[in-house]
Amino acid sequence: MRMLANIYRLGVKELWSLIRDPMMLVLIAYTFTLAIYVAATVMPESLHHAAIAIVDEDGSPLSARLTSSFYPPHFNQPRVISLTEMDPGMDNGDYTFVLDIPPGFQSDVLAGRSPAAQLNVDATRMTQAFTGTAYIQQIVAEEVGEYVQHYRDSSAPPVDLNLHMRFNPNIEQSWFGSLMEIINDVTMLSIILTGAALIREREHGTIEHLLVMPVKPSEIMLAKVWSMGLVVLLAALTSLIFVVQLTLHVPIQGSIALFMLVVALHLFATTSMGIFLATLARSMPQFGMLLVLVLIPLEMLSGGMTPRESMPRLVQDIMLAAPTTHFVSAAQAILYRGAGLDVVWPQMLAIIAIGSVLFAAALVRFRKTISLMA
Repeated sequence: MRMLANIYRLGVKELWSLIRDPMMLVLIAYTFTLAIYVAATVMPESLHHAAIAIVDEDGSPLSARLTSSFYPPHFNQPRVISLTEMDPGMDNGDYTFVLDIPPGFQSDVLAGRSPAAQLNVDATRMTQAFTGTAYIQQIVAEEVGEYVQHYRDSSAPPVDLNLHMRFNPNIEQSWFGSLMEIINDVTMLSIILTGAALIREREHGTIEHLLVMPVKPSEIMLAKVWSMGLVVLLAALTSLIFVVQLTLHVPIQGSIALFMLVVALHLFATTSMGIFLATLARSMPQFGMLLVLVLIPLEMLSGGMTPRESMPRLVQDIMLAAPTTHFVSAAQAILYRGAGLDVVWPQMLAIIAIGSVLFAAALVRFRKTISLMA
């Protein structure tokens, strides 16, 4: 009972320290409100209002038909420019695509000579360049074919592909962006809060006060884990209800209670990771540099941005040791596909195992740090 009382009182002390830190409070509020709203609404589709220009050297009805075939939302209204304006416009980044229709294009098409039209692509805009090139090729081929046949072909294709969009019928970007932002923010903020709490005590000299108190290093660590984890847990729950569901109107398919249970298990692992990193760093700037080295791989390689199946096999195997890999898998299954405990229990066991290892490693490192300070 004395141990539990110590853990509780030390945790309350951590909460009061956090309340007195306005910058951390602003970070928490921004991370779970505006950052989620921005991630859900600002990120456009891969081909959205792409800048395109047309160099019409033919001046024929067919070239005018091609010019009018590009329109929003995939493309901006095409600008008709001269040949001399093409290269400067591409150099200045004014256009992502420039379609050059050569002289005699219509007559060559009608004569069956298969003329070539030049498509210039700004490949520095990689996603738009890749997707837009395929769109433009398809649009030009269809418009030329319909012009030659003198009618729009409405015949049924030989094979009918019946599409069923599951879990996100309208492919809404906000559905994916908002929930993934919460998942990533839980990881990021839990590491930052616990690590900053330990470094703050070292910088303010309060860690020496703890050393003369009848408390154990494990009690100090557990206090930081439950207090900072509770803050992130409540912030994530509030954001999920008020920002995602009520403001963005994103439907949650599964159980919020089960998701919060997975979040709590994940917080045990990530808060331990934050303490471990804080024992390696001597100041907040060093801690920030370590965060860059740790957070970017955790977020990019855990399956949240791209499916793990598309990554090299070695990366997939290495990332199995990261708690975020199993957390992202379980969270997506619950929030997107409505999975229950019978589906996500293997990920939950993996998070518990990895969290136990991280906590043990952080405790060993924390004891060593305290002994050096003593």
